[in-house]
Amino acid sequence: MPSVLELRPSARIYPKVRHAIPRIEWPAFADDVDAIIELKKRRNAVVLAHNYQTPEIFHGVADIVGDSLALARKATEVEADVIVLAGVHFMAETAKLLNPSKTVLIPDTGAGCSLADSITPEDVRLLRKTYPGVPIVTYVNTSAAVKAESDICCTSGNAKAVVESLGVERVIMLPDEYLAKNIAAETHVKVIAWAGHCEVHERFSADEVRQLRDNHPGVVVLAHPECPPEVVAEADFSGSTAAMASYVATRQPPRVVLLTECSMSDNVAADHPGLEFIRPCNLCPHMKRITLGNIRHALETMRHEVTIDPSIAERARLAVERMLSVG
Repeated sequence: MPSVLELRPSARIYPKVRHAIPRIEWPAFADDVDAIIELKKRRNAVVLAHNYQTPEIFHGVADIVGDSLALARKATEVEADVIVLAGVHFMAETAKLLNPSKTVLIPDTGAGCSLADSITPEDVRLLRKTYPGVPIVTYVNTSAAVKAESDICCTSGNAKAVVESLGVERVIMLPDEYLAKNIAAETHVKVIAWAGHCEVHERFSADEVRQLRDNHPGVVVLAHPECPPEVVAEADFSGSTAAMASYVATRQPPRVVLLTECSMSDNVAADHPGLEFIRPCNLCPHMKRITLGNIRHALETMRHEVTIDPSIAERARLAVERMLSVG
């Protein structure tokens, strides 16, 4: 007969994360996992988790997982009263934009983003004056206030489609310079870039890719388009985190490396235990501010609620909805 411990929800979850979390360490997570599952029922809440969250969150307590585009789309379908965003602040704002009547919580208000911090609404207004009439495509890795000054949003997964959907000769694309340059290489549209960078992806280098190939013969290299263009040029494939996960699922490369945030490899590896994942680890310090403990605390105390000034929210929501309307 199974013990009480074996009947707990956390015990049923552990097999999914055993590749990343030793069994001896799982009890340190189990109490929070069990508490969060119960709190979600009590609060009629769901947890949305980005691909960069650690396995105990991604596989342990998340109801909806994915990249920025997937979370934005799925946020429009949430029927719960409360959304806990296990990610960074701009993601929580996007969830609130698309669910204005729901309570959206972020477990740590310090979970920011170097890209979001690289540009202000005043910068966007200055760009409009500098390039009158040129549409502004804004990456979702921005504040609601910046989105409100933009024409349309995009993610790394749909940036090319968004740019080409506008039917113009040139666009301004902000704030990620490398994403803009990588998209410019794929389209006939002239792309004017802003000089913002992701502190995780900008650290990868072409030399590092070549070293990986030397050290791990036959490795397939997948790179996020926030990486520098010379890194993308050295890779076998470049795409959003969702596209990278799909590539692994469909191509099944025996040995693979994902040039993106560390936890992405852990989470994809859970679905493909037979593949070898090489992990050149760049951590996002902002994503790692989200823990099981503060997710639990958020649900216990209903903190920290995300609010957006209505005058900003209306315009920002329009930019996000325009993005979601692009096929």
